[in-house]
Amino acid sequence: MNKYCLTAAALLLSSACAYAEINNDLIVTATRTAQSVDDTLASVTIITRKDIERLQIRSVQDALQGVPGITIANSGGAGKATSIFLRGTESDHVLVMIDEVKLGSVTTGSTAFQHLPIEQIERIEIVRGPRSSLYGSEAIGGVIQIFTRKGGGDLTPSFSMGTGRYNEYNASAGLSGGGKDGWFSFNASGIDTQGFNACNGKPSPGGAGCYTTELDKDAYRRVSGSLRAGYHFDNGLELDAYVLRSKGNSEYDGSSTNEAESVQQIQGATVRFSPMEIWQLTLAAGRSQDESDNFKDSQFKSRFNTERDSISLQSDFYIANNQLLSLGIDYQNDKVDSTKVYSETSRDDKGVFAQYQINFSTHDLQVSLRQDDNEQFNKHTTGSFAWGYALAKQLRLTAAYGTAFKAPTFNELYYPGYGNSTLEPEESRSVEFGLSGAAGIGSWSLSVYQTDIDQLIAYDSNIYAPANIAQARIRGIEAVYATRFNGWIINSNLSLLNPENRASGSNRGNILARRAQQSLRLDIDRQFVNYSLGASLLAQGRSFNNLGNTKRLDGFATLDLRAEYGLAKNWLLQGRIENLLDKNYQTADFYNQARRGVFVTLRYQP
Repeated sequence: MNKYCLTAAALLLSSACAYAEINNDLIVTATRTAQSVDDTLASVTIITRKDIERLQIRSVQDALQGVPGITIANSGGAGKATSIFLRGTESDHVLVMIDEVKLGSVTTGSTAFQHLPIEQIERIEIVRGPRSSLYGSEAIGGVIQIFTRKGGGDLTPSFSMGTGRYNEYNASAGLSGGGKDGWFSFNASGIDTQGFNACNGKPSPGGAGCYTTELDKDAYRRVSGSLRAGYHFDNGLELDAYVLRSKGNSEYDGSSTNEAESVQQIQGATVRFSPMEIWQLTLAAGRSQDESDNFKDSQFKSRFNTERDSISLQSDFYIANNQLLSLGIDYQNDKVDSTKVYSETSRDDKGVFAQYQINFSTHDLQVSLRQDDNEQFNKHTTGSFAWGYALAKQLRLTAAYGTAFKAPTFNELYYPGYGNSTLEPEESRSVEFGLSGAAGIGSWSLSVYQTDIDQLIAYDSNIYAPANIAQARIRGIEAVYATRFNGWIINSNLSLLNPENRASGSNRGNILARRAQQSLRLDIDRQFVNYSLGASLLAQGRSFNNLGNTKRLDGFATLDLRAEYGLAKNWLLQGRIENLLDKNYQTADFYNQARRGVFVTLRYQP
């Protein structure tokens, strides 16, 4: 199979190739180079724009819920703090990017998924397993990369408006085009919901949850916009620029603060050029911003503004039809501006990496090596090896090994009265085996893996500060199956997880907090002449809210129904019932989740 194109036009991700990325499921996150889902040696899930609209997904949390290996902890509904645990690792062990720009708060190390607008998203790539050998710090559990809507082709408008439970109103509008060689897409959206009581906390003494009792409804409002534009020139040069900004106001329950005004913003540009037929250069630069002003009963209390600037240069050499060598350098600078006084407010990281991919006969190999030189933690080396073997035409065996690391956050290092500047990076080793196939009955995959994490950062009561005192061993199984039957599209997956605390002491052998040990998702859809029907079942086993495993979160199952009707050409009326059985459940102790509700959307989509 000819995996690597030899013409300059194919080497570059031109506008024509960009369409193929969506239609033919090409991915770029797993190897930092374009490859098909069938060729990748990583465990990957892709959520396309068509998936978002077919499933009537209303948030990034909705999109990620039930993805193999992902557990989500939400603190009380729309706009509230949302943590993603990928393959049992910590919530700050997943690297998140938008259009190749690293996202996330420099102080907390987490990404505010709750403020990312689903309306501006073209697709999401979730790569499970360590990727530090390509991306550096944070990618212990994997990488989630979000791509904004790109455009291209004829001038095309889009529009949607909807309403639903908790007095929610939302709307979006967009315009895209660009012709044959160019592309642009402008999109804007907003949401306003009255919400519900986020937390049933217990105030001091003996406090828990949000440490207060506020029996009010916790509203959320957000406005967002994105612009992406680019052009592919006749000489092979390609320019692509993008910006996304989301501003939200979230009310919540808390003893010290109960309202936040937040901004998530990324801006960046990518230049691709092929000096010769077998050589492609990619230069990318960007900035991500995470800003938060925090209030208590409308009185200002604190500000945390963080910036992450990055630039990378990657050189891909297409040695032959079946060989690709990639060399690259990355630079990253993190900065903090806060009303809290941090002893250090910036640091940089320089990384160099190399990757070699080859396929011969029935074998595929991928080897990568990276060294990061952190301003505080000096040099850190990570590597990975992956192998695939075609047992038959539609049956493949894969095996992979990788190391990764995570640099401590600014809060862990320098937060006044809490930080510990002597912390060392967390380190991991992962091994994975997989088997995948396709036949007349559908496509399927099965993966088993183990991740060992050392130097885990946890709170040490002896020094009243975080310390490198914990260890974890995570074992898991993921099974995915998709098929078509009598016109019905069926997608399903099952994840079994054993995230075990291996630290010495009384918690050794316990389950890491807020990780569900079993999860199942089943989606069933069918398109008729001018309407469609669908249902989604999400089931999740028990988890524990604390390291001591004394606070149990019961398992739950939710059922969603959806329908879509074509009113006229390009006009759709969509309806969705969420949590049909009105299940009362929590993903974080004391924090409520939405009960049964109905949503209706009117959409214009050529």
